Amino acid sequence: MPEGDTVYRTAQRLHKALAGATLRRADLRHPRLSTVDLVGRVVTEVASVGKHLFIRFQDVSLHNHLGMDGSWGLHDPRRRAPVSHKTRVILETDDTLALGQSLVELALVRVNEESRLVGHLGPDLLDPTWTPTHSATAVERLTRDPARQLGLALLDQTVMAGIGNVYKSEVCFLLGVSPWTPVSEVDPGKVVTTARELLLRNALRPIRNTTGDPRRGRETWVYGRQRTGCLRCGGRVVVANQGAASRERVTYFCPRCQPGARP
Repeated sequence: MPEGDTVYRTAQRLHKALAGATLRRADLRHPRLSTVDLVGRVVTEVASVGKHLFIRFQDVSLHNHLGMDGSWGLHDPRRRAPVSHKTRVILETDDTLALGQSLVELALVRVNEESRLVGHLGPDLLDPTWTPTHSATAVERLTRDPARQLGLALLDQTVMAGIGNVYKSEVCFLLGVSPWTPVSEVDPGKVVTTARELLLRNALRPIRNTTGDPRRGRETWVYGRQRTGCLRCGGRVVVANQGAASRERVTYFCPRCQPGARP
């Protein structure tokens, strides 16, 4: 599942392959963008903001979101590429063919108006310009609703941008609390620090790892371990839905290592 680290890594790969190059083909397969012509434009930068990705040109920016299943692939333009009904964007330069598959929220905006799309987000946990001010803002937003369940607060991109189901479950485990624990019962500064450290650790790592153990099958503490058990104590990992019926998200936790409120 694409989370902030996946989008950041994707942006880095696309930037390395496309920045400074001129598009000789640009196919945007979206009803509102089908007539847009980007051929001849030079890619100036590719950057991520939380789970959002921007491919920037001199004056405009192609915004996209990976959603649940989206991805970008880089291919040799001289060879047959896996273009299919899922392909939403085709960008080709002399050396690279970039295919955006199953992308959502495609939009073309002026570079100086990107905030219209991401201005509501909380601090981006992988922002390279992160400062204590970012931390303070994240803490302030996290604590606005003290009664809110921590797991739900972590998934709220207006609090901090970049966390998905994997990091939500793993951050709660490392804090030693149940995902249903009220925000008022945790140290908000430690929540922000832990979340940022985990994403930074995985920003450029091809295989996500929250434990520091490089051995196969030991990449996470509780996420996806309902059959193998908690990596720390070996106890049963419980899987439950969290959130309102229309927006519930799956959550993993170890009752032994994570005391507190339960579903």
